[in-house]
Amino acid sequence: MTARRVAVIGGGWAGISAAIETILLGAQVSLFEMAPQLGGRARSVDIGGLPLDNGQHILIGAYVETLRMMRIVGVDVDAAFLRTPLKLLDATGHGLRLPNGHPVLAFAQGVLRQRSWPFAHRMALLAAACGWALGGFRCNETSTVAELVRGLPSSVRDELIDPLCVAALNTPAHSASGTVFLRVIRDALFSGRGSADLLLPRQRLSELLPRPANRWLIQQGAQVRGGVRVERIDAAGVSWKVNGETFDAVILASSAAEAARLTGSIKPAWAAKAAALGYEPIVTVYAQSEGTRLPSPMLTLPSDEHSRPAQFVFDHGQLGGRDGLLAFVISGAAPWIVMGAEATRDATLKQGQSVLSSHLKTPLRHLRSLTEKRATFRCVPGLDRPQSLIAPGLVAAGDYIAGPYPATLEGSIRCAVESARVAVTA
Repeated sequence: MTARRVAVIGGGWAGISAAIETILLGAQVSLFEMAPQLGGRARSVDIGGLPLDNGQHILIGAYVETLRMMRIVGVDVDAAFLRTPLKLLDATGHGLRLPNGHPVLAFAQGVLRQRSWPFAHRMALLAAACGWALGGFRCNETSTVAELVRGLPSSVRDELIDPLCVAALNTPAHSASGTVFLRVIRDALFSGRGSADLLLPRQRLSELLPRPANRWLIQQGAQVRGGVRVERIDAAGVSWKVNGETFDAVILASSAAEAARLTGSIKPAWAAKAAALGYEPIVTVYAQSEGTRLPSPMLTLPSDEHSRPAQFVFDHGQLGGRDGLLAFVISGAAPWIVMGAEATRDATLKQGQSVLSSHLKTPLRHLRSLTEKRATFRCVPGLDRPQSLIAPGLVAAGDYIAGPYPATLEGSIRCAVESARVAVTA
């Protein structure tokens, strides 16, 4: 029998993973990517000779499919990441630290040892977590995260819930889906030993999957067509034509907007749903402070929508990068996009200079600010996301497709793996 010919449209992490899984299932793959390089919204860029990522990504131990893809294409995962139990520490060293061990016991021990919260606040969080578990980590579909945790003390909300929410969902707690947040909490904190571990990249994003995958795909006989935009998809009986070339199946792993353009005449209702998604931006401000080494590779920062934009800062000197290179991450950055790039930059540097003053050896010097205006879909309650199956032989893959997870690398790759299986076996 002749192997099925599958076109994968889009070379981000979803498209890469769909192509890999399709080849493992025995099909022939042609991967189309409009950019010259693979990686999509999680790639490396060269800024004046300095390799930077277009956004700061972290993984956790529960990202089993993401790690599997890396191993398949030859990435040494142990060397590529700094793996530690979950730590959400501020510049003073206070915050939540989870020990190793059984996830439930580790969470309870970590909360009880968080001495900067009064004992009553720690018990309130443990009681809330027990309630979520007893309820199957479900809540009313219309509830926001802020409504879900309304009864918790402000210290717990400000120092733990809000940073976790904006990091995982890239949507502020007052508008983020409580249902999706609880699913993330369940799978990240309570699904198994090591599931909550932080995996901080020691290598640039492109080296974690895009470049090794590009080499692997070519070695496996795939056609990787960079710099090629797909202008149209057309049905051809039981087959599909991509830019006039015939394939047995198509995996549409492009952005939601591009997918909507390509499917408008094929499945108008699906295209309309994909086009209707709202988005949240992420801004990363890179700054240099010569001789600086923070107390931890990742620190939480007190933030607000008025004067303190960033929720996290990463010390790249501890992650295989240049000493003193700091990345300030602003998730859910819509209010700061409105204020403008200069105001965001200045406010971030002022915030960093103030909060990290005892650790900075030299004043912060701005290097570059990178903005992803459509970094993730806006993960709000009751969001109606498009399904993966568009038509027989035409499936979509990506972080915006209907599923239990927010717009994360793991959610995107899990969707891509399932879409590959449908494309090859249908």
